[in-house]
Amino acid sequence: MADIPTDLTWTRAAPPEATGPGPWIEIAFGESTEGDDGDAPVYLRETSAPETVVTTTRRKWDAFVLGVQAGEFDHFVEAAQNSPHA
Repeated sequence: MADIPTDLTWTRAAPPEATGPGPWIEIAFGESTEGDDGDAPVYLRETSAPETVVTTTRRKWDAFVLGVQAGEFDHFVEAAQNSPHA
């Protein structure tokens, strides 16, 4: 497992009016050691388990964000709205 930098700035993905500890998703952007920003690491974690960190690349993160904006994941929202846990 790769070492997670200790000096990351984590940004919480929570509605502005949200109170309490969550759990929320947090994201932090690392720096590339290869000089290609697309290969720079992106770190994700849950506030309820901050020791568990998922790592991807900036290129893959950007593709995911563009997919969300394009509606490619809307079927997950529909499924969640129909879930008994919603």
